[in-house]
Amino acid sequence: MLPAHAEALRPSCLHIEPEDRLPPWLPLSAIDDAAERLRGHVVRTPLLPAPFLGRDVWLKAETFQTTGAFKERGALNRLLRLSRPERANGVVAMSAGNHAAGLALHARRLGIPTTIVMPVTAPRCKVERTSALGAEVVLSGSSVGEAKARALELAAERRLTFVHPYDDPDVIAGQGTVGLEVLADRPDAEMLVVPVGGGGLLAGMAAAAKALKPSITVVGVRLARRCGPTLADGIAVDALGKLPQAVLPTLVDALVEVEEGEVAAAMRALHASFGVVAEGAGAAAVAALLVGKVPAHGRTVAVLSGRNVDPETLTKVMAS
Repeated sequence: MLPAHAEALRPSCLHIEPEDRLPPWLPLSAIDDAAERLRGHVVRTPLLPAPFLGRDVWLKAETFQTTGAFKERGALNRLLRLSRPERANGVVAMSAGNHAAGLALHARRLGIPTTIVMPVTAPRCKVERTSALGAEVVLSGSSVGEAKARALELAAERRLTFVHPYDDPDVIAGQGTVGLEVLADRPDAEMLVVPVGGGGLLAGMAAAAKALKPSITVVGVRLARRCGPTLADGIAVDALGKLPQAVLPTLVDALVEVEEGEVAAAMRALHASFGVVAEGAGAAAVAALLVGKVPAHGRTVAVLSGRNVDPETLTKVMAS
């Protein structure tokens, strides 16, 4: 059972009637098709036992992806769906870092010109890596939302295809392949715990998991509202995307919130227990389990969604 405060955060607050059905853009077949496109081009990440979180808790380690985060799944699926003229013209996106790296990596391999607009607050390591992967980096705005405005301007000026990090059907389907892999490896999983920012990963995974196993419990973990810099920059978005908003109420059993200090504690616990480095957003699901906001229920799988943290930030967290 989830605690009372979690039930109070059920996505019904998004004003979607419970009898609404999944839209045609997110059937299981779309996620299956994405898995076939991605085969051999992204890492099929392992499930790691996490006894420090509970007797039967496992971590889906998306930190093993080439770019260190799950984002390249959705980015590549979108790129592979571009028309020939769209590929020739190029793409543009806004990102705090992980979507940027995933898009840049695979666009370079496919020969697609890429421009990424990143907020001026983006971690330096993510900016430098995106540039090193061959993308043109434009710094604009103090948040991902403000960076989006500049990305849309560039799309119009240069006739580029805008690739949204979480509000795009192909991107969401690509992220849903994480859910396919979890249930292929652990068909007896009873709960999924997933970090949520814009909601693309949560929507895709929930769609896959509920289609394959309707009884599974799916919980999203978001960052408590705060102003200023945060450890969990990857999920520090203003609101869920419109597409995730349309499907999460029928797919997700609860949303819970974690505080900055709880995220830092999870980062330290992961390093101490595994020697695993996780960024703040990547450790959010672990934080919820660690402090009991999401009690482990049967066989529980938490998504460790990314490892890309600035070295200076990591040093401060480990020393605190």
